[in-house]
Amino acid sequence: MLAPADELELAGIVAEAFEARTPLCIRGSGTLEQMLRPVQAAQTVRMDACTGITLQAPKELVFSARAGTTVRDAAAALAADGQHIIAEPPDFSRLMGSAGSPTLGGAVAANLSGPRRVAAGAMRDHVLGVRAVNGTGDILVCGGRVLKNVTGLDLCKLLAGSHGTLAVLTEVTLKVLPMAESSASVVLHGLAPAAAVAALSAALGSPFGVTGAAYLPASAAERIGVDGPVALVRLEDFANSVAYRGERLASLLGADAVIWERARSEAAWAAIRDADVLPAADTDAVWRVSVRPSRGPAVLAAAAAAGGDGFLDWGGGLVMIAGPPTGEMHAAVTRAVGAAGGVWTLLRGPAPLRAEVAVVPAEASALAGLTRRVKAAMDPGGILNPGRIFAGV
Repeated sequence: MLAPADELELAGIVAEAFEARTPLCIRGSGTLEQMLRPVQAAQTVRMDACTGITLQAPKELVFSARAGTTVRDAAAALAADGQHIIAEPPDFSRLMGSAGSPTLGGAVAANLSGPRRVAAGAMRDHVLGVRAVNGTGDILVCGGRVLKNVTGLDLCKLLAGSHGTLAVLTEVTLKVLPMAESSASVVLHGLAPAAAVAALSAALGSPFGVTGAAYLPASAAERIGVDGPVALVRLEDFANSVAYRGERLASLLGADAVIWERARSEAAWAAIRDADVLPAADTDAVWRVSVRPSRGPAVLAAAAAAGGDGFLDWGGGLVMIAGPPTGEMHAAVTRAVGAAGGVWTLLRGPAPLRAEVAVVPAEASALAGLTRRVKAAMDPGGILNPGRIFAGV
């Protein structure tokens, strides 16, 4: 287990591994270790010792920190200036059974976004720049530390979501925004999934600035102390604006709509963000599905028919599913997602299952060829998290 304290030490480790063709498992605090395929490597490089805030410019809405800095510490530093990370990255440590705390580098490397994704974009959309070490030990500097920069190829977006297979992130620069003064949720009880998604779509299409839209079946709603299924729509802004828009949105959605004030609303959305509402046993596999919102209920129903359970976020466009860690359940989920024209990720599962089945959909031949060429250019020795996303890549 290697734990470089800085970028230069990491570059030396990777350069030596490249010369010796020694495969490296790249990880942060270990909270995403059960995600995607298991990596077979001779050495593990932990990045959670490479920590520290390197730039905090509240007036410029820019924040930089080393990759091992925890999301919690970054959020606390930003909160002191009344700001936050726009993408609202989830903390899957409970879901993954990990004692670690998610790192900023891990959130970017996995391109993880929370409920605000439906209104503000994905994590990769807010990455202004990164520093990283590629598979030969060279230090890369991509993007910048200003909101408007033109630097040629956008390697930041390439590395966001690459799961450490192309380069090892050492520093991340994010665009940030002021925190909302207040928040609330407009809540509808007792709706079936299709009716709930229709209501969520109406809310998202309204002029009231919705920043979260989720549907919890009864099994998930129970995790936040609610009896029966519930649809939630979040509003965030100045207190007077939230109160006004909450009343207008509740009127739009129907007489049965109720409003949850800030404390209850924030607790519910934190549980949705971190998938703490997912009715998952410790042994269950978990799939994270992205699909057209109108098809979310069908995917959820197919998962339930196969013995799974789950909930909807992003207005129905994100389906979180838990179920038996078997090839049959995996096939049922992937068939349903394929029929709905969506994509999926095996977010959690035992190592034998993750080694046996595909953990993301197969790429078209032209795209697969591009993937191999990019991997060869960034990591010519194939030493960084080999096989993490695709077997043999």
